[in-house]
Amino acid sequence: MNLSKESILKTLENVIEPDLKKDIVALGLVSELNITENNVSFKVSVNNPAMHNKKRIEEACLFQIQRVFPETNVTVTIEPLPQTNLRDPKLRTVLPGVKHIIAVSSGKGGVGKSTITANLAVGLAQKGFKVGLIDADIYGPSMPLMFDVVYEKPKVKEIDGKNYMLPVESYGVNMLSIGFFADSNQAIAWRGPMATKALTQMVNDVYWGELDYMILDLPPGTGDIHLSLVQNLPLSGAIVVSTPQPIALADAKKGIAMFRLPSINVKVLGIVENMSWFTPEELPDNKYYIFGKDGAVQLAEQLNVSVLGQIPLIQSIREAADVGRPVVLQENENLTKPFNEMVDNVIKSLVQ
Repeated sequence: MNLSKESILKTLENVIEPDLKKDIVALGLVSELNITENNVSFKVSVNNPAMHNKKRIEEACLFQIQRVFPETNVTVTIEPLPQTNLRDPKLRTVLPGVKHIIAVSSGKGGVGKSTITANLAVGLAQKGFKVGLIDADIYGPSMPLMFDVVYEKPKVKEIDGKNYMLPVESYGVNMLSIGFFADSNQAIAWRGPMATKALTQMVNDVYWGELDYMILDLPPGTGDIHLSLVQNLPLSGAIVVSTPQPIALADAKKGIAMFRLPSINVKVLGIVENMSWFTPEELPDNKYYIFGKDGAVQLAEQLNVSVLGQIPLIQSIREAADVGRPVVLQENENLTKPFNEMVDNVIKSLVQ
């Protein structure tokens, strides 16, 4: 075999990245490959930057090349992959089959975060995308009710010798919620570490398969559960939900600040302003700004983030959630248009 870039790459196909379980060439981890006479140099990116792991990869590369080209001088530089949320999905160990993972949060409760999440997930599914949803609102799981699957239970399937839970499917969305494992009248009084462990299991012990979007419905606030989830999951971005009310906007501002912390560094895709105005059914052209006008719009301008949507306060939206059929499924364009515009804006925000 002649010494060339092609032959070196062919040889390096025998080196497996230990965390990602694929060869370093197929994963695109080899870069800056140079050959000068009998000298070969290149860089390899690794998932785990610990010294022992870097040494292990370096030794494997040297062994494979010198086995085929024993007279060659080889220089290998090992560098860490970018932080998890910036990686190509195939370079992840968590949810590698998911293209985009989006967290939906709110600074406080009662702003309609779960309603927004449910309609976002179903709206994406209606456009033909494969969608998953994790109800991480550990103390107030509402997705089973909103998707009319209160009495469903996840099934278990053995895959490659390991038992995995299978998500519950409704309206084209694959979903898992802590509400499936607790009685509807039972209070979930868990401390932070226990709640975080349960949510981690909902990610790692569930067979999610290939998805275009995974939507994560976070609990309200900015506590330790939020920090654990957003630091350990490879988020593509976050959405903050608020009403136009000043007290809600103050908490939304804190939520955006959390995602912008250097230790988290998650892109804020934008703000969804919920309950933007009240429109009575008998006066469909009238708008009454009960909680204030354009509060979230002004906050978005102040913090340099996008407004993904303004959702009116309409009785039918609440009724649709209560009967377990997200309003985006209805045929009334006056009801569905604000949600469909929001869905389109979320899709666009991920490619900007």
